[in-house]
Amino acid sequence: MKTSGFKSIMLTLGLMFGMGMAVAQTPSAPPPAGVTVAPVQATTAPATDTPATAAADPMLVLDGGPMILPKAGIGQPVNETIGVQTQVTPTGRRAAWLHDAILVPVITAISIFVLGLLMWVMFRYRRAANPVASKTSHNTTIEIIWTLAPVVILVLIAVPSIGLLQAQFKPAPANAITLKAIGNQWYWTYQYPDNGGFEITSNMLKEKGATGAGERARIDADGPELLATDNRIVLPVGVPIKLLTTSNDVIHAWAMPAFWIKLDAIPGKINETSFTIEKPGVYFGQCSELCGARHGYMPITVAAVEPAVFAKWIAAKGGTMKGAAPAAAPAAAPVTNTAADMVANAAAAAPADK
Repeated sequence: MKTSGFKSIMLTLGLMFGMGMAVAQTPSAPPPAGVTVAPVQATTAPATDTPATAAADPMLVLDGGPMILPKAGIGQPVNETIGVQTQVTPTGRRAAWLHDAILVPVITAISIFVLGLLMWVMFRYRRAANPVASKTSHNTTIEIIWTLAPVVILVLIAVPSIGLLQAQFKPAPANAITLKAIGNQWYWTYQYPDNGGFEITSNMLKEKGATGAGERARIDADGPELLATDNRIVLPVGVPIKLLTTSNDVIHAWAMPAFWIKLDAIPGKINETSFTIEKPGVYFGQCSELCGARHGYMPITVAAVEPAVFAKWIAAKGGTMKGAAPAAAPAAAPVTNTAADMVANAAAAAPADK
């Protein structure tokens, strides 16, 4: 009986080993009668390039960020266009109005007036029409006019200008989300102090044929040449943003034309401003302070999304939303140490008498 049982075990092991070797080549043959073979369950190894905290969201597919396609003419320079970019912040719209409705008309009117005055003087007081030059050296009325007129013009311009300056440097409200931009030669590092303090590094995407090992080339979905980055800054729309800038080496400047933002990043100093993005989209900027040989290769890319998408992105980065309470730890089972409990546990652990 013992020999028969041993032979049966060896036969079963041999059949299982043979099936494992031949499964990739030929379909497995049915086992002999009386022999039961457990079904083999296929297992799939988890992907190693996806973080454990990644959100399963179709919006989070572009380098771990929201997949938003840039729109031509929005948030980026346009060839052969005169004027500022379309503004998507309240301060930017106010500044664009001041530029378009006040500064440009006033400058145009003054330039036309001065040009006309010069032409009239050249024609009226030329030698042929006025052979005897006037010896007038003083005219009180004219002097009062050319003194008061510029003062009035400057005062009229100063009123909206001072209000704009106040809006640009108005402290961020308590519900603002902090973004810290750190300049480096020649790339940007970003931190989210209010969302867990995680950090991302943003480099310019190179063109096809210029990439090195481990680098991917820019595609149209990333944005224009010299402006697209491998990691976008993600910010929510409709929520105040407190921008902090500093630098690890030389002076840089964080400039985003569509936000009307240009803030120097100075080593050893933190500068601050605030803004609120009004429209979702992809917006591009650059370092606008001469910072070295690769100054022109420090682009900035901001993906402005709805707050719900921003919260998913924060979760995908392992961060937390500002003001969110930390997850509560599971409640531990109560410990009972009464005499009756100890007697019952001892009785259950004791071996049963035969």
